[in-house]
Amino acid sequence: MAFSLFTKSKSTILARCRDDYATKMRHKYAPYYHAMESQTGTNIRLYGRDMIMLSSNDYLGLSFHPKVIEAGRAAMLKWGTSTTGARISNGSRVFHLELEEKLANFLGREACHVHAAGYLSCMSSVACFAQKGDMILADKNLHSCLWDGIRLSHATVERFSHNSPDDLRSVMVTITGAAPKLLIIEGVYSMEGHICRLPEIAEIAETHGCFTVLDDAHGFGVLGRQGRGTVDHFGLNDKVDVICGSLSKSLASTGGFVAASRDVIEYLRSNSKQTIFSAALSPCQAAVALASLEIMQSEPQHLERLWSNTKKYRAMLKTLGLDVWNSETPAVPIVLGSKERVYPFWKALLDKGVFTVMSIAPAVPPGKDLIRTAISAMHTDEQLEKIAEAMAYAVKKL
Repeated sequence: MAFSLFTKSKSTILARCRDDYATKMRHKYAPYYHAMESQTGTNIRLYGRDMIMLSSNDYLGLSFHPKVIEAGRAAMLKWGTSTTGARISNGSRVFHLELEEKLANFLGREACHVHAAGYLSCMSSVACFAQKGDMILADKNLHSCLWDGIRLSHATVERFSHNSPDDLRSVMVTITGAAPKLLIIEGVYSMEGHICRLPEIAEIAETHGCFTVLDDAHGFGVLGRQGRGTVDHFGLNDKVDVICGSLSKSLASTGGFVAASRDVIEYLRSNSKQTIFSAALSPCQAAVALASLEIMQSEPQHLERLWSNTKKYRAMLKTLGLDVWNSETPAVPIVLGSKERVYPFWKALLDKGVFTVMSIAPAVPPGKDLIRTAISAMHTDEQLEKIAEAMAYAVKKL
């Protein structure tokens, strides 16, 4: 009898996997999990066709920089392929310390810790510092990694309207009691391309004594002096307690970082499960990130080219009458409003040799179904012209 019960439970889960609606739709329309056959810069090959990559987060175009590639190669020859362990035990190496020190100095922080994934860094930046009984104020449009950190913390959560100081202020006045408060925001919201209204939001946070965590995965390398990010862009380094982010975007690597005061980072190293039980960043990826960080400071032309391309691209989309959700950054959505419009637009671009990513509700708010595009410093003028032709073709298909 017991065997029958267990068999039925197993069958239920297998049936859930087999009959999942989202998976069936993904297989039917095939918009995701495309495996590129080759890539050089923003040129890719997919299903035997040459295409332009228009959805990569390689903002500064450093993933094919000769110095970056050589740094990764040299690190593997010296250190092997992996540390095969967590930082707390056998996984720490001097190259981790060098990267952390230089990231901290670049961001104007006392200390930094790097993880093997940006998701881990951002999740730990919430889960580690908040706990049951605390109050979290969260922008409604936060990335999944931050929401996972919020859930793990068991703190009470109050959401406020996306990037709205007025709504944050109205939520604050409803909170009573002396519970510790944490404010969780992003520097650049990657799906929308919006820059955080940090001056107003930070002022509210300071008035109410909030510990502020800012995820700058898409602001780092893009905003601020030499790409120091959103906090530097506004000159508000003393108003944000923790800056977390990813190494897999402007730094052309994989992994993530948390930068803060020394006391905060040492607390994270003692209490964050994502930090204690996670394998260390590989030698190659640490070296790649370090080389990219040095190039950001010594070769300003990449950031200049990124913004030049971004302005041209946004002007092109505006001429075509496309809704870019008031994007202010190289992360540029094309809002079409429904999955029935998004899919044919995405397919038309693919047919014309431009690779993008579609995002539909609930991944985005209802009515904001969109094509997610991103500009890189590597995009050439010729590629931008081809993208313009593809966009015009896709508009006609709507």
